[in-house]
Amino acid sequence: MQLLRAPCWYHLSFQSCKSPSITTLLSPAKCLHLSSINCSLQPSKLGNSIWVSHKPSNFSCASTNAASVEAGGSAASAGTAENDVLTALSQIIDPDFGTDIVSCGFVKDMCIDEALGEVSFRLELTTPACPIKDMFEQRANEVVAALPWVKKVNVTMSAQPAAPIFSEQLPAGLQKISSIIAVSSCKGGVGKSTVAVNLAYTLAGMGARVGIFDADVYGPSLPTMVSPENRLLEMNPEKRTIIPTEYLGVKLVSFGFAGQGRAIMRGPMVSGVINQLLTTTEWGELDYLVIDMPPGTGDIQLTLCQVVPLTAAVIVTTPQKLAFIDVAKGVRMFSKLKVPCVAVVENMCHFDADGKRYYPFGRGSGSQVVQQFGIPHLFDLPIQPTLSASGDTGMPEVVADPQGEVANTFQDLGVCVVQQCAKIRQQVSTAVTYDKSIKAIKVKVPHSDEEFFLHPATVRRNDRSAQSVDEWTGEQKLQYTDVPEDIEPEEIRPMGNYAASITWPDGFSQIAPYDQLQTMERLVDASQPTPVQA
Repeated sequence: MQLLRAPCWYHLSFQSCKSPSITTLLSPAKCLHLSSINCSLQPSKLGNSIWVSHKPSNFSCASTNAASVEAGGSAASAGTAENDVLTALSQIIDPDFGTDIVSCGFVKDMCIDEALGEVSFRLELTTPACPIKDMFEQRANEVVAALPWVKKVNVTMSAQPAAPIFSEQLPAGLQKISSIIAVSSCKGGVGKSTVAVNLAYTLAGMGARVGIFDADVYGPSLPTMVSPENRLLEMNPEKRTIIPTEYLGVKLVSFGFAGQGRAIMRGPMVSGVINQLLTTTEWGELDYLVIDMPPGTGDIQLTLCQVVPLTAAVIVTTPQKLAFIDVAKGVRMFSKLKVPCVAVVENMCHFDADGKRYYPFGRGSGSQVVQQFGIPHLFDLPIQPTLSASGDTGMPEVVADPQGEVANTFQDLGVCVVQQCAKIRQQVSTAVTYDKSIKAIKVKVPHSDEEFFLHPATVRRNDRSAQSVDEWTGEQKLQYTDVPEDIEPEEIRPMGNYAASITWPDGFSQIAPYDQLQTMERLVDASQPTPVQA
């Protein structure tokens, strides 16, 4: 088995600061390793070949499974009734995960009184902002009520947000945030802050717990766009943490609330301030943290992408060609950092007058971003005086006019973000797993239909860290014979959208980027006939 050599890969990050001052600066520190929940190991039946492929396990959206079917004795009837109900509910497919709600683990606390024909259960979703929760409730009532022996159905709805994929080694303030959304344009003046604020309040209106982080130190917009009663951030002197302010139930942090106004400082100093504001804030439990990114693709943006595990990005642009040029740089930056861009918002597209629609800045910038970079969703915002006025008065437009055209567009954007984040979480959590029955590492890279298997020893031998390869000379320090052929990983955890962290029996934690895993020698099924060359 040949030892493959992959390009050198570096993991850069920064360490949080414990200073009690809000504006105390940070300097780069040692690498911060992100970790997450254990990958579940799903064994498959062992065949007569080297390995047998198997379908990936259904994504578990809850911590407990649906009621099991008992057999034998007096429990037979109850078991049959439960089976009938679960079979009926399995007709309901979650469009985000592509599987039924029973397999997803949504069905909880089932109680059946077959004598009275009464069935009650709870559907526990992964986010309170689920856009189709009403559909789930209605369909669950319909399919169970259709059973011949059922006379009454009682369905209750609840939500238990999925645990953050990263938690253990993150700063304490970020450990209870399920998804972090970056709103970026890489160009000033396109309405990025307007989109960030209105998206946040749309998600909050859908029932989610939301926070906003204004990452623009040079010109913070949040203090103008919202009107919290307390306009100064407070410090917790014991924990040396920042307590965010709130407005209409959304938690807010901005340098503009630090009593400093707009900053005059160099880039590294700004990166330190942003790092401290973000990582030492007591965000608490949030379903979504929306980050209003500053313009550009420099040190500040890279710091944010490295310090926090961004779930996804929303790109904001305007119809002009100049806007597209700058936005394209931002999309490429997120692509290199393995942060998926899930939607494009084209602001100031058009206005209606005299029964006609006018496009004063031209057309096509947003569509060009979608087509060139394969971003699946495009949303248009009109030139509307109330949208601009709401940003100046401190009342977000989606709150001021929840039934208006702009609010409807943001509602569609909010649904898109919720659905895409759910898909990303599923893909990341099952990207790299270990099948003990065939002693192989299964890889299915996010946003790819390809699935393949790797020998654990091959993965271990291809480690490119400083412990295995001399960083200066490129000399191979880890020798082929140093890794036993029967080595097995003890734990596999996702690391963002770009890599997996694999812990080996000797205690070594290997960072395996998806790009590198795709270049390694793969296992093949020896039972499959080899095509005969003509």
